[in-house]
Amino acid sequence: MDRQELAQLISNATADDFATDVLLGGSSSFKPEVANPYNLPEYVGSYESGKNIGIVIANLDNSIRKALDLGPEYHAIGVLSGRTGACTQVNACDVGVKSTNTTICRVELCRDSMGGAGHGTTVIFAGENVADCRRAVEISLEELEHTYGDVYGCDAGHIEVHFSANAGEALVKAFGAEYGKPFGMTVGAPAAIGMVMADTALKQGDIELIQYMDSLEVTKMTNEVNITFKGDAAAVKSAVLAAREKGLGLLASWGQIPRSMSKPNIR
Repeated sequence: MDRQELAQLISNATADDFATDVLLGGSSSFKPEVANPYNLPEYVGSYESGKNIGIVIANLDNSIRKALDLGPEYHAIGVLSGRTGACTQVNACDVGVKSTNTTICRVELCRDSMGGAGHGTTVIFAGENVADCRRAVEISLEELEHTYGDVYGCDAGHIEVHFSANAGEALVKAFGAEYGKPFGMTVGAPAAIGMVMADTALKQGDIELIQYMDSLEVTKMTNEVNITFKGDAAAVKSAVLAAREKGLGLLASWGQIPRSMSKPNIR
C-alpha cells in the first residue's frame, strides 16, 4: 500500500477498519482458574494480550500489609498485573471494584510495555475476605476484552483512548478522576503523536484538563504524552473520538496500519 492509498484509507476510515481479527500477542480469551497449570491457589486467571495475570493472596503477610499501608481489617489482596497497558487495566479494575466489596489500595505504572514506548501496570485490590478479592480480579480480567479495544499498535508506536461515563475508585486513585463523573484519557507514542492528540481533544470544548503527563515528570520516562480530562459526558466522548481519529492517522504515516488489540468499542 503506497502513501496515497493509505491517506485515502485514513480519511474515510472508521475505528472498525483498524480492528484486527486476532489480538496482538495471541488469543483474546480470559483463562479462568480451571486453566491453572500447577494447581496454585493464588492463580485466578490470565489474559494473553498484554500478558496480564490475576492472583489473590488469602492471608497476606503482616509485613507486606504494613508496607502497603493496609488497615487491620484487610487480610486478603487481589492483584491484576500486565506487561502492556495503563488506563487499560485501571479501567477494567474500575469495573471490578465497583462490583465487589473491595477497595483499591495501590496502582503502579512501571516502565515496561514489553520493550515498547509505554507502561506496564499493577493494580492491587484489598478486601476483608479472599472471595471478594478473587471476584474483583475475575471481573477485571473479563473486562480487559473491552478496555483493550481502543488500544492500537504497530511497529512505530501506539495510541489509546479511554472513556468512562461514571468514574470509580480505580480511576480516581490512578488518574485523579472525579468520582461518579465522566472521565477521558488520550495516550500517544511517540510523544509527538500524543501531543497532537492532547491538543485535539482539548480544543473540542466543554472539557477540563485534569492532568498533562509527559515523560519528564509523570510517566516514568516513557515516550508518550498522555492527558486526562473531565466534563459533560457527550463532550468528553467527543474529545476522545476526535483524538483517536487524529492519532490513528499520524501513527499510520509510516505506512503500517495500527491495529486494535481487541475490538474498538468507543463510538
